[in-house]
Amino acid sequence: MSRAIILLSAGMDSVVSFKLAYGDYDEIRCVTFAYGQRAQSKELAYASKICAMYHVPHDVVDLPWYAGFKGALTGSGELPELDSAVLEHFETVKETARVVWVPARNAVFLSIAAAFCDHFNFDSIVVGFNKEEAATFPDNSSHFIARFNDALKYAVLGDVQVHAPLIRFDKSEIALLGLQIDAPLEWSWSCYTAESTPCSVCESCVRRSRAFEAIKKQDPLFDRLKRVAHESSYE
Repeated sequence: MSRAIILLSAGMDSVVSFKLAYGDYDEIRCVTFAYGQRAQSKELAYASKICAMYHVPHDVVDLPWYAGFKGALTGSGELPELDSAVLEHFETVKETARVVWVPARNAVFLSIAAAFCDHFNFDSIVVGFNKEEAATFPDNSSHFIARFNDALKYAVLGDVQVHAPLIRFDKSEIALLGLQIDAPLEWSWSCYTAESTPCSVCESCVRRSRAFEAIKKQDPLFDRLKRVAHESSYE
């Protein structure tokens, strides 16, 4: 019996990975982290919605000490604003990645997920790491996963492995796959902020927008938000 812990941030990548895992594993359980991130309220609400839709157990892990760390995602720094053209300039994007870096975040998240696996006797951790973000975030890379899996041989009693089904995909390929497998992308939230609508200028928003433009498809999230706005106007 295959059993997996899914790291569900409610971002597009984690939602597509969730839907893949939902079909691939006999049992899954989702974990979402509250670490003082700007989009925390949206991420928790959307992840909770997805888990309720699919009747999947959902654990929220609080890491309040992260809120005191420097960085634009958890601190008081300004979020970089980008446009699609900037994404082609590697050195610029590498610097913006440093601005939003959260120290050892994925190492911490995966260690906690490994503890869940050890406790519940699960064998897999599924993450949304992908090729596009791995270029500037080293803790999203296949090398990081391989080294972490090596460490897990000594960290847990069972045989636990991290799996990243999207590790060879860029954002446009992830968006297309998400549509093909009917992932609940209308309940995915990629924005670094928690406003009523995505800001459209943070790096995560720009990457998502570029992905749907590349495949010439409408973003299901915006379709849903438009419907909600339209229905509200008649109340």
